Amino acid sequence: MDLQTLFILLLIGIGAGILSGVIGIGGGIVIVPALVYFIGFSQKTAQGTSLAILLLPIGLLGVLQFYKAGYVDIKVTAVIALAFFLGSYFGSRIALTVSQEILKKCFAVLLLVIGIKMLFFDKPKNEAENISSQTTTSFIK
Repeated sequence: MDLQTLFILLLIGIGAGILSGVIGIGGGIVIVPALVYFIGFSQKTAQGTSLAILLLPIGLLGVLQFYKAGYVDIKVTAVIALAFFLGSYFGSRIALTVSQEILKKCFAVLLLVIGIKMLFFDKPKNEAENISSQTTTSFIK
């Protein structure tokens, strides 16, 4: 690995880590496209590498900050983590049978659909409810 590649990988990791801590995204939305376009990985290699990164407790420090502030639901986390564990097995088996081009197009469509929904169809009431419940919780303590 040359110095330039190492530098790009460090920037990808720092960028994904910052975005993960700030707005909760990282692996699929940042790391996969960055590995494809900046490093030249195939879609499958980028996806596999992103999944391998998830094996390590890379988000632990960020999670601890949100947990301390009362923004982590452990039960929901455990259920989703277990489902993610099983889903990643079956999803990877499917992905390995599909062509690179189809995977790229599915990935792009998913990003567009999620982006359009978040931009135009999400309701903004949740933040006010969260602040209200946080204030109530801190007064009770």
